[in-house]
Amino acid sequence: MKMCDSTTWLDAMRETVASYRRMIDATIAQLTDAELHSRPTEDSNSVAIILRHLGGNLQSRWTDFLTTDGEKPDRNRDAEFLDWDGDRQSLMEHFDRGWSALVNAIESIDAENVGQTILIRGESHTIALALTRSVTHLTYHVGQIVMIARMVHDGEWRWLTIAPGLSGDHNNRTWGTKASRSVFTDEENTK
Repeated sequence: MKMCDSTTWLDAMRETVASYRRMIDATIAQLTDAELHSRPTEDSNSVAIILRHLGGNLQSRWTDFLTTDGEKPDRNRDAEFLDWDGDRQSLMEHFDRGWSALVNAIESIDAENVGQTILIRGESHTIALALTRSVTHLTYHVGQIVMIARMVHDGEWRWLTIAPGLSGDHNNRTWGTKASRSVFTDEENTK
């Protein structure tokens, strides 16, 4: 069995991160502004709050990550869990700043620095560990975003994965192609 090199691993991380972004965008597109800010229960978060948190987290972790601690002194994590006062556009701009920091960081990682040590809250991590930790955190919150969105959304829902009862059809149409992994791929260009 051939060992996985850092380029293969980084390509997989890029593809994984991109797939989560598609899932986030497809979820948010189905929500009204009111639903974006709606909490399913009094003590739970809204999709907007989670986006605010992810934007702050990713910006802190991945801005100047090679030279500064991933927990920036100007980050106010507690405020990330307060309701967003602005509109949808300003929320998405905040989230996009964090997302861009993550994507730009991944683009700057290579075989030479992937094992380099960086700090998060003063704790040493290899870049590979820090990126894995960040993507795991992202995954956790994407699941929350989708679940909360489904709970607060009024109306028909466009499935982000294979809809119940359609697995056989999906497999028949996409078997052996990249499209088999997602409902977000262009089947014509993945055969």
